[in-house]
Amino acid sequence: MGETSVQKAASRDGSLDCQRRCVLVVGGSGYVGSVLVRQLLQKGYKVRVLDRFLYRNSLALEGICDEPALSIVRGDLCRAEDRERALDGATDVVLLAALVGDPISRKYPELTRDVNETGARALAEACNRRGIRNFVFTSTCSNYGLRETAEPATEDSELKPLSIYAETKVAFERFLLDQRASFDFIPTILRISTAYGTSPRMRFDLTVNEFVYALASGQTLEVFDKDTWRPYCHVRDISEAISLVLEAKAEIVSGEVFNVGSDENNFTKAMIVGEIRKHIQCDERVRFVEGGSDPRNYRVSFRKISEKLGFRAQHPVAEYVPELIRCIQSGMYLRLDEIRDYYGNYKVAS
Repeated sequence: MGETSVQKAASRDGSLDCQRRCVLVVGGSGYVGSVLVRQLLQKGYKVRVLDRFLYRNSLALEGICDEPALSIVRGDLCRAEDRERALDGATDVVLLAALVGDPISRKYPELTRDVNETGARALAEACNRRGIRNFVFTSTCSNYGLRETAEPATEDSELKPLSIYAETKVAFERFLLDQRASFDFIPTILRISTAYGTSPRMRFDLTVNEFVYALASGQTLEVFDKDTWRPYCHVRDISEAISLVLEAKAEIVSGEVFNVGSDENNFTKAMIVGEIRKHIQCDERVRFVEGGSDPRNYRVSFRKISEKLGFRAQHPVAEYVPELIRCIQSGMYLRLDEIRDYYGNYKVAS
């Protein structure tokens, strides 16, 4: 019997050589994916991207599409032939692809279930018995929903999905954990905080990015339910957490769930506005409104990922807000109104 891809990537001392590993990033042209792909290439990995370009977001890979260590498969996670092409020769898989966020999932409920749940299951099953080492699934802290206590949620806290988006994430989490004994790869679940920060596929429909853009560009900002809590994490820190899982020993990450973020980045919406106000005179342009349609309210603990993986967020909200203001006011996003759909998950390409 021939060696698997992972066996070939193993050095004599039993460690895994990143230069001989090929990481398949499913959704590699997205907000997180386009940052992760660049980071993995810099670390010396071979990278393959499987992406449908659901938001016409292929531009996110335009500047690196000729990198020798990068290959791109334009295809659909839900199509068997596309999965097979993308998995050929891969040693590890990172599943980012999903309809991400409550608004887009409400707008396309059937597509959300097809991609986030049915397609994700099919991918996991296709990875079995083909020499894949790591299967990293990016879930969401939105799974904690509405908490009735101020105590930060741990990975063992009750899940209370309040949207189709969170429901599909919880369903696939349970599938991975229930089936892990039958898988020959290492499954790891990362519950990601709400992301922020710049990306080649920039999004301005995420709280920190949205608030900063509105106030830095002179607009009026309506803030619903200002005292609701969320955890936040910079997109580069999210990518680093994924890299840490790929590099970790199997016994540390196999079948484990990690919240991804940092305790200092638990913020209410009002607190985020407060950070922006430190750098912009905007009091008269902020309106606080009660009775929004999103009831989520949760703080999260990140002790486990810190202790088990040594993860430390390097881009806290308080320090990054002025950097994002500078990027916006420098004119980097002058085409936002012209190609609005590129800058957020508003609608899928027909």
